[in-house]
Amino acid sequence: MSKKVLVLGEVREGVIRNVSYEAIAAAKQIADGGEIIGLLLGDSVANLASNLIAFGADRVVTVEHPHLKSYTSDGYSQAILAVCDQEKPEAIVFGHTSLGKDLSPKISSRLNSGLISDVTEIEGSGASALFVRPIYSGKAFEKVKIKEGIVFITIRPNNIAPLAKDESRSGSVESLSVEITNLRTIIKEVVRKTTEGVDLSEAKVVVAGGRGVKSSEGFEPLQELAKLLGGAVGASRGACDADYCDYSLQIGQTGKVVTPDLYIAAGISGAIQHLAGMSNSKVIVAINKDPEANIFKVADYGIVGDLFEVIPLMIEEIKSLKVGS
Repeated sequence: MSKKVLVLGEVREGVIRNVSYEAIAAAKQIADGGEIIGLLLGDSVANLASNLIAFGADRVVTVEHPHLKSYTSDGYSQAILAVCDQEKPEAIVFGHTSLGKDLSPKISSRLNSGLISDVTEIEGSGASALFVRPIYSGKAFEKVKIKEGIVFITIRPNNIAPLAKDESRSGSVESLSVEITNLRTIIKEVVRKTTEGVDLSEAKVVVAGGRGVKSSEGFEPLQELAKLLGGAVGASRGACDADYCDYSLQIGQTGKVVTPDLYIAAGISGAIQHLAGMSNSKVIVAINKDPEANIFKVADYGIVGDLFEVIPLMIEEIKSLKVGS
């Protein structure tokens, strides 16, 4: 039986995050021929609606309000619940991002529905769909099926491929007026402590450093390599605790979970807490002086050597390949 599926289009600094397009692809599997409704929240987001339609949404609902300029769970939940009341979707899909992880439990409790978080794969479609998610810090996976009620899931970025973009697709865009009131939190200023460039959680290539990087200056060649590869820089908790870099770069059980196409681990021993945040990467390359380092157990390719010798060689090789092409 086909379903009406609501997909939250997450906007950051005026741009729709790629995980929103992946969420539309997931919604297509769930809908089984039903309607995909994109949802955009903000103070000026209607101009972005065509992007959701180009990636597969059948129509888009926008809610614009000054209180939605910056994310607050109060403001966003009021808007989403108003849309749910109007549309009455049988399924809802969010990205498993910082916003999605904060907002989805609140929405699901208000709707009296279950929630399947951090979905990495959907097997089947429609009512028979099975949702695959990691458990025990990624050491095992479970398959969950919704037997009744609203299907509410969050999907992990970089795991479900978005549909091909088709700018010729057409769909309606509707504006819904929602009164946002009684906010307990007001955002007056946003101070970002993140690096410029590619979003770490959505990066296709991640170059991560651990305690073996030895200093904040030691991250500079990693940043150069990441830039050459069009990727982002990450870090282990050990590197963050040592003040080599900011905690916004932390990958692991208490940091970000990433699943890039290529993960380069430099000077990272491979503690289980770190592996929980990156072990599902498509290809893992480990660089470490210790041949017994735990990181080599999950690596597809291992280089036993000094990262301060290996990384510059990689940089030079990539530069020469780029010049040659």
